[in-house]
Amino acid sequence: MSQEGRPRILYVEDDPASAALVERVLTVEGYEVVVVADGVTALEVSRRVRPALILMDINIGGMDGYEVTTRLRSMEETRHMPIVAVTAATLRGDRERALIAGCDGYIPKPIDVDTFPEQVRAFLGGLREEVESPEEKAEYLAEYSRRLVEHLEEKIRELQEAHAELHRIDRMKTDFVILAGHELRTPLTAIYGYTQILLSNPDIPGPADEVGSPRFILQKMAEATKRLSQVVEDILNVSLIDANKLDLAMGPVILDPLVRSVVRNITGLGPDRKLTFEIEGTEDLPPMVGDSQRLYQALWNVISNAAKYTPDGGTIRISGRVVEQTVHLTVRDTGIGIDLEDQERIFDRFYVLEDTALHRSSKTAFKGGGLGLGLTVARGLIEAHGGRIWVESEGRDEERLPGSTFHILLPLPQQNADDQPPPADPLEGGQPLSQEQEGQPQ
Repeated sequence: MSQEGRPRILYVEDDPASAALVERVLTVEGYEVVVVADGVTALEVSRRVRPALILMDINIGGMDGYEVTTRLRSMEETRHMPIVAVTAATLRGDRERALIAGCDGYIPKPIDVDTFPEQVRAFLGGLREEVESPEEKAEYLAEYSRRLVEHLEEKIRELQEAHAELHRIDRMKTDFVILAGHELRTPLTAIYGYTQILLSNPDIPGPADEVGSPRFILQKMAEATKRLSQVVEDILNVSLIDANKLDLAMGPVILDPLVRSVVRNITGLGPDRKLTFEIEGTEDLPPMVGDSQRLYQALWNVISNAAKYTPDGGTIRISGRVVEQTVHLTVRDTGIGIDLEDQERIFDRFYVLEDTALHRSSKTAFKGGGLGLGLTVARGLIEAHGGRIWVESEGRDEERLPGSTFHILLPLPQQNADDQPPPADPLEGGQPLSQEQEGQPQ
């Protein structure tokens, strides 16, 4: 029932003229009529408004009336609602097919405006039609089952074809981005290189901090070119990761100088934000095998992200330790935090937490802008090394500043049996046994 006490009727009809006619006839009779034009919407609306009666056009697009009715009968909220087919399907057997699908009655179109309200009242009052003959019921039930299977097969085939086409288009897009990235890197490298040559020339007049001087202009050109190169590199890396074409130049990597280099470059990139960077435990980490340039980029993306969402005066603590055969790096900040529902999404491509209308290009400013690719690239690079990354945070609060902690796990090389230390003697406080002690009875 509606709030006004009028019986609410849901009419599923994709023909505007038929919908307007039925709505006008039933509204005059004191009913509240809700009209929807497709089956998926009908399923959603019927659960929400709980109509006293559903009038179902059989020949609607997408999910047809048979399928919508069958689905309504399978849902707990709607299984007992009376459903009446109102349809132009008036051939022999159409009524029986509607009843087999789950309809409680059958009204052919075009409706008779004089008798239609009485028919609706009868179904609201409990009238239910059935297929009289058990043999016919079994026959139409088998036919309906075959029809559902055929329709399902057809839809699966359409989905497979659509998926194949989307995969082809996505592959073309990825290949284009990879080629475009390589094409863009060549002129950008040349521009940046020649700018650096000019900056190294002592004859270029003016200090670098004097606005408008030739040296100042060249310095800004170099910074802009480097920034553009980083954007191109992020886009290219995402495409390479998606295409599983990321090449790693594997070799020995010592993480401590890598972390310190990242922090040094972040703090020197922009205006002083008065952020405190603390590094602990990384100097004790053993060497690992990886691509130092790729790992630098992953760490830069994670640590710069922490700086971006930490207000001025905050602290970012980077720590490292060994857990079994794994390096565990944590990047903990005193920033605004991340909502629970966003803690997995932030690693998705192009996912940006801030309002894009407020986008700023700065990579170091508080809540500065970006393409939403930094953490995506970081995860791809870390996973390419056999590791994983995740984040923990109590939630987002710009007043309380709960902060966030990013966890990075990177595998260490497996030790050979010959490299293992000798077993410890529990009677000697865990000290290794000497060769003489190994041979003595205990």
